[in-house]
Amino acid sequence: MNWLAQLVVMTELNLRTLKERLAASLVAMVGVAGVVGVFVAVLSMAEGFEKTMATTGSPETVIVMRGGTDAEMMSVLSREETRVILEGPGIARAADGPVGSAEAYMIADFPKRTTGTEANVPLRGVHASAFAVRRKFDIVAGRRFEFGRAELIAGQGAAREFVGLEVGSKVHLGAGDWTVVGIFSTGGSVAESELWCDAEVLIPAFRRGGFQSVYARLNSPDDFDKFKAALTSDPRLNVMVERETEFYLEQSRLLRQVVTGLGNLVAGLMGIGAVFGALNTMYSAVSARTREIATLRALGFGGSPVAVSVLLESLLLALAGGALGGAAAYFGFNGFTTSTINWQSFTQVAFAFAVTPKLLVQGLVYSLLMGLIGGLFPAIRAARLPVAAALREL
Repeated sequence: MNWLAQLVVMTELNLRTLKERLAASLVAMVGVAGVVGVFVAVLSMAEGFEKTMATTGSPETVIVMRGGTDAEMMSVLSREETRVILEGPGIARAADGPVGSAEAYMIADFPKRTTGTEANVPLRGVHASAFAVRRKFDIVAGRRFEFGRAELIAGQGAAREFVGLEVGSKVHLGAGDWTVVGIFSTGGSVAESELWCDAEVLIPAFRRGGFQSVYARLNSPDDFDKFKAALTSDPRLNVMVERETEFYLEQSRLLRQVVTGLGNLVAGLMGIGAVFGALNTMYSAVSARTREIATLRALGFGGSPVAVSVLLESLLLALAGGALGGAAAYFGFNGFTTSTINWQSFTQVAFAFAVTPKLLVQGLVYSLLMGLIGGLFPAIRAARLPVAAALREL
C-alpha cells in the first residue's frame, strides 16, 4: 500500500473514532471558536469605522483648512480668506454662486443612550451651498433648519446614539436654546454623527470670530491639482487643501492601528490557551490509540502517514472551531451600531461594525495556525511510537 493510500486509511480511521473522543474534541473546538470570535469581532470595529470614514465625501469634493492643522477644531479661517478660497479655479458654480460652504466646527456635549455619560458631538455651522456640496444629503424626518433661526438638524447616527436629539427637542447650546427640527442622512458617512445649523447664527452664539474650514465641489476630480496649486501659492492664504475622501480616510488610520494592535494582542493571548487545549486533546487521542497505531505500524504503515493523519484531525477540529467563531462574530456583531471617539477631532463618530469576508478568512487562517501548532507535537509523538513496546500492551 502506497503512502497516499495509507494516509487515507489512517485519516478515515481517525474520523470514525472521533465520536469516542467527542468531549475532548468539543473543548478544543470551543477554545478555537472563542479566539476566532473575539479576533473577528474586535477587528470588525476597525473595519466598520474605516468604512464609515472611507464613504465620506467624493473625489470632486475638497476641504480647505488653515495650513499646518490636521483637524477642523484646530483651524481658523477669516471671512476674507473664505471669500478668496471660494473664488478658486475649478469650483463648480450654481445660479447663486460657487458650490462651496464656509463652515464653523464646534463641540456640544450630549449624554450617550447606552451609558448616560456625556460625549463630544460635532456641531457644524453651514451655509446654504453645503447641501449641494454633499450630494447624498437627505432629510429622513422633520425638515431642514431655517437660516437665520436657532434651529438644528441631527445626523441619524447622532440621533440614534445620543439623548435629546429627537425632532422637536429643545437643547441649550452656547448663549441660547435651539430646536431640533429634522434628522438627516448622508449615505452612511461621518456627517451622520454631526449636528448642523446656520453658521451665521452659530458663530455669534458661541462668540467665535471665524470659520474652521471650507467645503467645495469641483467641476471635476481632475481640477484638484489646479485648485490646490492656486490656493497654496496665493500670498493672501496659508492653507492646506485635501480631497474630502483622503482627509477622512487619514483620520481613520490611528484608530485602526490601535484597534488592530489590541485585537491581535488579545487574540494572541487567547490563542496560546487554545493551542494548549488542542495539544491536550491530540495528545489524549494519540495515547488512547497507542495500540491501534502500533498495530498498523506492525502491518507496514509508515510513520509519516500516521503523523499527517493526526495533524489533519487537529486541523479539521480547528477549522470547525474557526468557522463556528466566525459565524458567531458575524451574526452577533455585523451591522451592530455604536459610536467611538475620533482621535483626530476628539469627537464621537457613529458607525456600524463590519464583519467582512476578508476578516472571516483571516479568522479561519488563524484557526488553522492554532490547529497546526496544537497538532504538530502529538503527530510527531504518534509517528515515533515504539511499536514493540506498544504491542506488548495488547
